[in-house]
Amino acid sequence: MTTISNRGLVRCAGRIVTRPEVEDFLYAEADVLDRWDYDSWLALFEPGARYEIPTTEYRPGWSPHETGSFVDDDWDLLNARVKRLKSRKAHAENPHSRTHRLVSNVRLSGGDAQDSFRVAASFVVHRARDGRFDAYVGWYDHVLVPTEDGLRFRLRRSVLGHESLAAGARLSFIL
Repeated sequence: MTTISNRGLVRCAGRIVTRPEVEDFLYAEADVLDRWDYDSWLALFEPGARYEIPTTEYRPGWSPHETGSFVDDDWDLLNARVKRLKSRKAHAENPHSRTHRLVSNVRLSGGDAQDSFRVAASFVVHRARDGRFDAYVGWYDHVLVPTEDGLRFRLRRSVLGHESLAAGARLSFIL
């Protein structure tokens, strides 16, 4: 059973997970992504996990599968995305964008299952590419699972706070 404390910790799958532990996990993920180390990034997921970026019309409680998504990857598509980004076939990211990520306002809450819990956090991703500098702002709505090897994503959802994407803005990188 997942229980929540007002002190920034959850009891999940027989272990206590603290907010600083989750923050360290998210900061390490941001570093891995900014270094384009996609093998290490994929290792942060449990097999069968999902990666989602709903469209800008998304509202909490809506299903991104029904309302549309920029990204709606199951485990197989997530692996294919990583393989493509590591190859020269990702023309929109060859050479790679330069990114810088900020993660803040991390909050833990109960999960939908006994072995997981939810994490909400705010993000800003700065991206430099082709002479442009864009900022992507939003929040994360993740489901994490504690394992013997550390925390893992069951669901990694990035929700943009934008009303729309600017002309020429691309989501060809991991948000």
